[in-house]
Amino acid sequence: MSTLKSLQIDVVSDVVCPWCYIGKHRIESALALVPDVPVKLNFRPFFLNPWVPREGISREDYLTKKFGSVEAYKGIAGRVVAAASEEGLVYRPEMVTRQPNTTDCHRLILWAEAIGKAPEMKQRLMELYFRDGGDLTDVNVLAQAAADIGLDADDVRKRLATDEDVARVSADAQEAAEKGISGVPTYVFAQKYAVSGAQDPNLLARAIRQVSAEINAQAAE
Repeated sequence: MSTLKSLQIDVVSDVVCPWCYIGKHRIESALALVPDVPVKLNFRPFFLNPWVPREGISREDYLTKKFGSVEAYKGIAGRVVAAASEEGLVYRPEMVTRQPNTTDCHRLILWAEAIGKAPEMKQRLMELYFRDGGDLTDVNVLAQAAADIGLDADDVRKRLATDEDVARVSADAQEAAEKGISGVPTYVFAQKYAVSGAQDPNLLARAIRQVSAEINAQAAE
């Protein structure tokens, strides 16, 4: 019996995007529905707010600039908090006091990928931000998050002080934007089919089966 060809799924998303937080959980739920389909899941960077400076800005300034006022975001936040809760996730918007630029977060995810821990790194950063109101512009917070998933905190601290992989992360995010990805999360199946939005796990599971069957049929020809 021939072995099934693995399906590559690139998840293009940002650490500070609440629907990406929900979407990560949904794609993982979808994978649990199709345990017989071999999948290689990759996390790819996207900058939801590329205008935020590297040192970050206050959450109040960010919400005012993006939504008009802090109050204006409250209605939107309520819907997202409810959607997160349905997934068993916690989003406490009132805990977030600083809006980060996510370049360093994406560097950590890339470095975690080298030890096979990219999903764990992404999850840890998202939990810190959405659940705990962690300041993702703080090097110590980032180094501790990296240590939590098995990276060396001192090594990470040193690497964060350099420009290592800044150009790579920026180029990857730019490439996604140039391919027309403007809303995240976006799931790219086999580098050819894109599904945008934090879709229902059943829909994602059907897409996984369909595209897997297609690439395996092509491989058998």
